[in-house]
Amino acid sequence: MRPELPTRLYSAAATRELDARIIAAGTPGIELMQRAAGALWRELRRRWPNAGRLTVLCGSGNNAGDGYLIAILARRAGWEVSALAVAPPERLRGDAALAWQQAVAAGVNIQLWSGSLPQTGVLVDALLGTGLHSEVREPYVQAIAGINASALPVVAVDLPSGLNADSGAVEGVAVAADLTVTFIALKPGLFTAQGPDLVGELCFAPLAELPEHDIVPALERLTLDACKLLLPERPKAAHKGMFGHLLLIGGNHGMGGAIMLAAETALRSGAGKVSVATRSEHIAPLLARCPEVMAHGVDDPAQLAPLLDQATALVIGPGLGQNAWAQQLLTLALERALPRILDADALNLVAAQPTTLGSQTVITPHPAEAGRLLGWPTRQVQGDRLFAVRRLAERLCCVVVLKGVGSLVADADTANLPGLCIFGNPGMASAGMGDVLSGLVGALLAQRMNAIDAARLGVLLHALAGDRAAEHHGPLGMLAGDLTEHIRYYLNLRD
Repeated sequence: MRPELPTRLYSAAATRELDARIIAAGTPGIELMQRAAGALWRELRRRWPNAGRLTVLCGSGNNAGDGYLIAILARRAGWEVSALAVAPPERLRGDAALAWQQAVAAGVNIQLWSGSLPQTGVLVDALLGTGLHSEVREPYVQAIAGINASALPVVAVDLPSGLNADSGAVEGVAVAADLTVTFIALKPGLFTAQGPDLVGELCFAPLAELPEHDIVPALERLTLDACKLLLPERPKAAHKGMFGHLLLIGGNHGMGGAIMLAAETALRSGAGKVSVATRSEHIAPLLARCPEVMAHGVDDPAQLAPLLDQATALVIGPGLGQNAWAQQLLTLALERALPRILDADALNLVAAQPTTLGSQTVITPHPAEAGRLLGWPTRQVQGDRLFAVRRLAERLCCVVVLKGVGSLVADADTANLPGLCIFGNPGMASAGMGDVLSGLVGALLAQRMNAIDAARLGVLLHALAGDRAAEHHGPLGMLAGDLTEHIRYYLNLRD
């Protein structure tokens, strides 16, 4: 039985320190390498038991040592094995050099890489490890290009070569693996930015029990077991007033669908009462779709004040637009000290006039919106998503959900670990998904959940609902509205 993924993730530097602590506690480095090779060999055989041929591309660091030891195991199993040294093995030091010497003694066919690869079997990427923080250079560029062009199954040792272990960014070029076996600790780059497209199936091998330590993780995974405790069971004497009155503001001319999706999700997510402030033209279709909503035509921003007086939480932004009407509604809403979530055009308006939003505000930008809020190009946000979400939370003094693969949740309190959501699927790349998330988080805020907890639970349930919808009907053609029944399922899941 393979171990479940840990909840905490560590940077590349922290992982190296953990490795050093394990060695200092009495486990020799070469033994850790042997355990790593054994774990990788087991997973490789599970996926491709009849391949019969293994080609290991080895670099100049400890990953190369793992690769040479895997070659020994494959040779002992009767496979046809070759190890291609992309870096001269004589340059290896320490345990990696010892692993190479063991491979030589075991009769492994070791050759300097000449630019060609076999046409059959499985390839092992043992080129570059977690220490990579600059663009890949030759001869590794050609080796990675050859691996990716081979059409053979690829196994990555610890992480795909060329992938930044901390940010998930590609350092020029990177291996696209079918299977990655990672060791000691999970690294953030495996789960966010470009990492998930390159990792393939991910397996974790702890290699040893971690000794007591004071090393601070970079992230923690959002898990259902932990997050579902944030929403208590309802008492038998419950009434709607106990679960808040959520006011959603948005739906400018021609954009009524966004506010409708958010409102319906809010009702399905447990808010006691839901009101919508929108353009009058959207009232009839909104009530026809969802008669449980209290719909208010607000063509004059002055009409918003009495609705704000009744609200316990706000959602601002779905279909809001960026004209004078939208700006006035946003200004009035921000004047109230209410828990709130800002999304979509509300974020674009804030980006034009940055302000401190407060600890009970949640914002949910996608990378381009985050870039506008920070004054950065989108590629800079995606180049280090963890830094971006922390910087944004610090700058606006609020809770930030940086959407995208490996969504991140952070607040301005540096003592809190940012949360990482590893769920979700490409079918969720469709219009309205952000509106559903806003309605869900808004409903949790209305139920008196604090902002950071509402954001963490909302992001997790939204992603899990997307995965459940994909399991039922496939990811292609998924609509945002398909998630509501699955969100409700997870909200009611107690065991």
